[in-house]
Amino acid sequence: PTSPELCVFVQVLFRGPDGALPCPGALGWCPQQDPLWPHLTVLQHLEAFAAIRGMREKDAALAISCIGKTLDLLKHFKTPARILSAGEARMLSFALSILGEPTVMLWDEPSVSMDPQGQRRMWKMIQASMKSKERAAVLCTQSLEEAEAMCDRVAILVSGCLRYIGSLEDLKSKFGTSYHLELKMADVVQSDALHTEILNLFPHAARQERTCSLLTYKIPTADALPLSRSFSKLEAAKRNFKLEEYSLSVNTLHQVFVDLTRDAEEHDLEVASNGAVEQRALHP
Repeated sequence: PTSPELCVFVQVLFRGPDGALPCPGALGWCPQQDPLWPHLTVLQHLEAFAAIRGMREKDAALAISCIGKTLDLLKHFKTPARILSAGEARMLSFALSILGEPTVMLWDEPSVSMDPQGQRRMWKMIQASMKSKERAAVLCTQSLEEAEAMCDRVAILVSGCLRYIGSLEDLKSKFGTSYHLELKMADVVQSDALHTEILNLFPHAARQERTCSLLTYKIPTADALPLSRSFSKLEAAKRNFKLEEYSLSVNTLHQVFVDLTRDAEEHDLEVASNGAVEQRALHP
């Protein structure tokens, strides 16, 4: 059986500066499922959305041409949506969301299925559109590279619960002040002895993950500094335990996210084991 999907509902309420309801073109939306008509071409989609947003024909033509060039969609203008690749269809959905310079934009994983070049074209378009302080956007993404490149504030959801909201700098300062140690063993029989040695070298190390040949630790900054001494100790451990390789690095945004997720899951398991979650026997 497949695991149940988690649905997150976002409600956005906004009005114009005078309290009046905004015009139809004030909101741009790129949902997870591409809102495309299979038999309409890329150009027809853009023209239809421009008309819905109330754009004048001359302004629409100029905006469509600019978007087509920036997102590399010109070559697909005469292509029906049903023939587009997944990445091309996603790019068209993003183009529709940004057409007409809406005031508020909601993007739900817009870069899924795009190749790296397509992603960077989209990022360039987002950066250009967000130069105005009169515009706002909410971007949902599973790409931490995308979040780091695009967002000035981030929110992290784990199992439907908000675990963090704030700036990237604050996130890194709160949760990214430790080092990440990975050890790849050639002889897995020595894993317990190696674990003991790591705790001798770094007394406050916390093991994060263990596979048959890989050990992963979070090392507090105080234990790891100075780095020259840490690498000397690790070189000795590499010789004594015949390690294939090791790495010691500052926590990345990806690792911070993994740590937050793991901490949340461990907390949920602890709550369940304490009886806070009702348990019932299954009867035939």
